[in-house]
Amino acid sequence: MSFEQIQPATVQQASVYLPYIQGNKRNGLPLAIGLYQKGVLEGQRKIEDSDNVPFIATWNIATLPSDLTRCRIQFDGNAELSYEMMMASFEFIIFLIELLENYKRYRVTDFSQAFYRKLLRVEE
Repeated sequence: MSFEQIQPATVQQASVYLPYIQGNKRNGLPLAIGLYQKGVLEGQRKIEDSDNVPFIATWNIATLPSDLTRCRIQFDGNAELSYEMMMASFEFIIFLIELLENYKRYRVTDFSQAFYRKLLRVEE
């Protein structure tokens, strides 16, 4: 899927999330909500000095920013490399905003380090 094909959220849809999203991240909110509405994302985890590892992420689509979203991510098509976490949908949308920002910079569809720390339950 190309990010250019994603239909950005309307101003009304995005306004529900505005109290939860701060500063410059608000610029990416409509597109991140559009991506969120898809419920699926294919990407590649960047690994230093190695090949990127493909992944597929899926999630349920919540109605309200405070509703829980369950995100599942599977690496390399291997069921043993599947992880799952739950978070408020506004928190997941922030991770999608960061993913879109990283894509613009590096042309790699990958989540942020903060996302993987949360996914793997690594304390900061």
